[in-house]
Amino acid sequence: MKRIQESDQDCSLRCRKLLLACGNSLRSDDGVALHIAAAVEADPRFAGVEVIAAQQFTPELAELIAAADLVAFIDASMELPPGEVRMLPIAAEAEPPRGFTHHLPPAALLALAQSLYGRTRQKAVALAVGAASFELGDKLTEPVRAVVPNACELLREFFMD
Repeated sequence: MKRIQESDQDCSLRCRKLLLACGNSLRSDDGVALHIAAAVEADPRFAGVEVIAAQQFTPELAELIAAADLVAFIDASMELPPGEVRMLPIAAEAEPPRGFTHHLPPAALLALAQSLYGRTRQKAVALAVGAASFELGDKLTEPVRAVVPNACELLREFFMD
């Protein structure tokens, strides 16, 4: 799995299916997206899906998003019950962000990709996994670990549909 770096921008010419995983592997369930991304990358059914892992969704991802036809954003959620998986379609915000910090929500990143690169054909989803703990630690809690295969299946359906 790639960690986003400046050298990863060469993906923009060949990525048609893009999975962006956001999380911190040292904050327990906050690392669930990284576990899902690793499982996707190890599964031959996901051949052709470019997997990028980052601690945050940053503006630098806009070029990769603009080049993709299908984009899935994965992150842990404090708003869902622990172990609940929810995948929702997302669309670009009406206008790109005027100012931003190091973190952008997926809809703002889609708008930024459209504004900078003129690309508007992406189909995008956000996959959220309810987290039980964001405490220091490198292990997922049981309810979160148990849903990793279900999350992968939802992503397979999205990318292979």
